[in-house]
Amino acid sequence: MQDVAVVIPTLNEAESIGAVVAELRALGVKAIFVADGGSKDATAELATRAGATVLQAGKGYGRACLAGAMASDAPFVVFMDGDGADDPAGLPGLLEPIRSGAYDFAIGSRWRGRREPGSMSIHQIAAGLTIGAAIRLLYGVGYTDMCAFRVIRRDTLVALGMREMTYGWNLEMQLRAARAGLRILEVPVDNRRRIGGQSNVSGSLQGSLRAGRQLLSTFYRLVREKPAAP
Repeated sequence: MQDVAVVIPTLNEAESIGAVVAELRALGVKAIFVADGGSKDATAELATRAGATVLQAGKGYGRACLAGAMASDAPFVVFMDGDGADDPAGLPGLLEPIRSGAYDFAIGSRWRGRREPGSMSIHQIAAGLTIGAAIRLLYGVGYTDMCAFRVIRRDTLVALGMREMTYGWNLEMQLRAARAGLRILEVPVDNRRRIGGQSNVSGSLQGSLRAGRQLLSTFYRLVREKPAAP
C-alpha cells in the first residue's frame, strides 16, 4: 500500500498502539503516522518501535488528524483510532471504492457491522444515529455512525477546508462532505473492545459530556456557516 497514509491520533494509548501499528504493517501499509496529542505514557516510544512515524501534534483530536494528513503526499488518507477498537482488516473494504474512483469518501459504520460486546456504549450508538438522521434531513446523506475509521483522497480533504481542531473533527468532515455533494459510501466494519486503558471520550461522564457539547457546538456552527463565495 504505497499510495496510502494511515493517520492515528493518540493520547495515552501505550497499551494498544504497538499492536495497532503491527497489524497495519502486516497489511503492507508503509506510511503510518501516529499524531500524538501530548501523551504522558510510552505511546510515542512504542509507536516508533513498532514502525510508525510519530508526530507531536499538540492538544486536540482534530489538530492531530490534520497534522497527520499533511505529513505525507500520499493520495489516499486513512484515519483510525489507536485504541485497537478499529479492525485494520476492514481497511481494504474502505480503501478500494475510493482508489477505484467510484466514491470520494468512505466511512466505517460500526452500527451496520459486527460489534464485540462492550465495544460501544449506548450513547455512542444513539449519537451516531441521531446526528446521521439530522444530516440526512439537511443534505440528503444518511450516516449511521461517526466512526473514526474512514478513507478520503488527500486533495478532497484539503478542499473541504477542515477547521475543527477538537473532537468535532469527524462530524465536521461528514457534514462538509455531505454539503459538498461528495460521493459517500458507508461501509459496515467490525468493532472490537479497546485493547486497554480508558477512552478519553466515552470512558468517563465528564469526557462524554465534554465531547457531546463539542459535537453540538460544531453541528450548530457548520449548519449556520455561509457558503463560500464562488
